[in-house]
Amino acid sequence: MADLRDEKLSDVEKDAASKAESDVASVHSEGSRYHPWLKALLSWGVEERGIVPVPYDQRTDKQFYKIFFVWFSMNFNILSFSTGTLGPIVFGLSLRDSCLVILFFNLLACSLPAYFNTWGPRTGMRQMVHSRYSFGYYGLTIPALLNLIGLCGFNILNSILGGQALASVSNDNMSWTVGIVIIAIVALVISFMGYRVLTWYERLSWPPVLLAFIVALGVGGKHLYNAPSFSGEPASASTILSFASVLAGFVITYSAMASDFTMYYEPTVSRYDPSISNHTFWLTPYPRRSRKIFLYSYLGYVVPIVCDFFHVREWLILNLSQIVLECLGVAAVMATPNVPSWNEGYGTAGNIGGLLSAMLSPVGGFGKFLTVMLSLSVTANIACTLYSICFNFQVLVPSFSRVPRYVFSIVGTAISLPLSIVGAHRFYATLTDFLSLIGYWASAYGAILIVEHYCFRNGDFNSYDHSSWNNPRRLPWGAAAIAAVILSFGLVIPCMQQVWFEGPIGTKTGDIGFEVAFPLAGILYFPLRKLELKYQKFD
Repeated sequence: MADLRDEKLSDVEKDAASKAESDVASVHSEGSRYHPWLKALLSWGVEERGIVPVPYDQRTDKQFYKIFFVWFSMNFNILSFSTGTLGPIVFGLSLRDSCLVILFFNLLACSLPAYFNTWGPRTGMRQMVHSRYSFGYYGLTIPALLNLIGLCGFNILNSILGGQALASVSNDNMSWTVGIVIIAIVALVISFMGYRVLTWYERLSWPPVLLAFIVALGVGGKHLYNAPSFSGEPASASTILSFASVLAGFVITYSAMASDFTMYYEPTVSRYDPSISNHTFWLTPYPRRSRKIFLYSYLGYVVPIVCDFFHVREWLILNLSQIVLECLGVAAVMATPNVPSWNEGYGTAGNIGGLLSAMLSPVGGFGKFLTVMLSLSVTANIACTLYSICFNFQVLVPSFSRVPRYVFSIVGTAISLPLSIVGAHRFYATLTDFLSLIGYWASAYGAILIVEHYCFRNGDFNSYDHSSWNNPRRLPWGAAAIAAVILSFGLVIPCMQQVWFEGPIGTKTGDIGFEVAFPLAGILYFPLRKLELKYQKFD
């Protein structure tokens, strides 16, 4: 089968594969020849590959289901739980309204990163590397920097939550700082190893988390049943859309790291197409495989976030085994004032770890063990974001591509760790501001990649010259993409509604920045890209 694949590779693919192999040789540090410890790391299964694309004949992984567990475990943690609590705490929404917003906006927002997961097998490229074909070699610096900030932000939030939960188990004998350091180190080890260990860990990390939430519901369900169904003023379009903006920021930003985890999957079946003048073989995807990757990815995003959306009171009676973390967060935080132990654990600083520890306290020592498992649940998210941080560093500063990938896992941890410690006691302000902001650019970014793919490349992945991924003179200038993003913010900014800024439109409608950014950036990109193609001459 491998020989057949090789025989049917197009000339373009053969050249790209050959170029990629030479890139591997030139990019990887020669220090591994002289340093035994580097050889030992590789022998232990540490992934060395950074932003160098995976050649076609090395994309052989057929276990597509693994991508479901990557995204499932990334989202099946206490960050999703805490994000749901923003509905009543920050935006004053009722239980029903919060859950309905969680349902519909997550179903919408999850489709974009799920779709980009299907690009990895077709190109063998990291998500940011593929973005060079729209944003250019140098223009990609801006999205890479924004994505780097976003990924570090996610790590900060997760580290805070994990540290809080660990500290609560020790009855506050352990400080939040120590807990944060422990969480960061565990995630660093997983990320350091790379793809194989990472995907293995993601498949194993979620069952203890599921058990913990089931037990929490079992011992605390009566309090959720009696939780007030209404909090604050009646829901308005402004509060609903502002909460939706936070949820979108949670999910859409995964688009900029989606194919990082699918580039090793087997992508295509070779087929001769006589209509191609140079008699090469047209590589087309198995439709079933593309659908599988999309569905596995989509479910991985959706299931832990919005798996059940009914009113919690009725749903607890109907099906205790399926828990929505965000909707559970809504119900739990609304019930907290009525349960003294929960209220004490939650405190005045919004200690989500303390709240979960209090919910599990009736089962004694086993509850503490489950709280530890919940605290470690964030490592599944941190490890994956650290993995993608490595490639963003290498794209941001191309000379870094000669540094082994795993070094940047350490750098990412060194950046996030002190910021987590500093921001630990301002969690809700940090969470709301961060999630609201990052959705804007990611929405525009996704639109530009889609317009480039379908309007300028006719949806054909062979139209991307895979041998040019690292050649600035054979890539687009990126002026069209950057200009489209900047110009779109001329309308996005008036549509914002943030604590620190309220635009004239956003004040009346609520925050609709990410909804505006997607279509507007795509519309602007089309004529600007036409103009760019008219004047750019490729070598």
